Amino acid sequence: MTFPKKNSYFAIPWGIVLNYPKKCQIMFIGSFKYSIDSKGRVSIPAKLRKFINPEANDSFVMTRGTAQCIDLYPLDQWKELVVTKLNQLNTFDPKEAMFLRMFLQEAAEDKLDSQSRILIPKSLIEFAGIEKEVFIIGAIKKIEIWNPKIYDKYIQENKVPYSDIAREVMKIKEQ
Repeated sequence: MTFPKKNSYFAIPWGIVLNYPKKCQIMFIGSFKYSIDSKGRVSIPAKLRKFINPEANDSFVMTRGTAQCIDLYPLDQWKELVVTKLNQLNTFDPKEAMFLRMFLQEAAEDKLDSQSRILIPKSLIEFAGIEKEVFIIGAIKKIEIWNPKIYDKYIQENKVPYSDIAREVMKIKEQ
């Protein structure tokens, strides 16, 4: 029996070790402060770009978030996660039809330019209250783009301690 060289197993990505398909390896994480130019273009951080699947073809779909931010999905994730759920909605149900209209009315598609920027429509910039600076957050399978001041206010207004939220959301029992 032969063993790998000391610590060589740490260089293997977990997706390969656990035999996950490439599509399951998306994990946008981290936060970044960037600026938005006068035309509405924002650079996508390299640490996030490395997780974009080739199937997305450097294309993104963006729309309004459920909070005052912009949700940005790689095209393949948009089709797999969002369109699949939207197709299940009943357009004859007034509430579901209204949601579809509100969610999709501001949706737009764009492709990374040669400087790894996307062009955000003015209507989404206004919705998110974005001025000169943006706060970009990796949110596992999507990217959120915020006005940094609005994000800070959003976090400050949350009166529930992080530990309580984590325990409830992750279904962790107190020990």
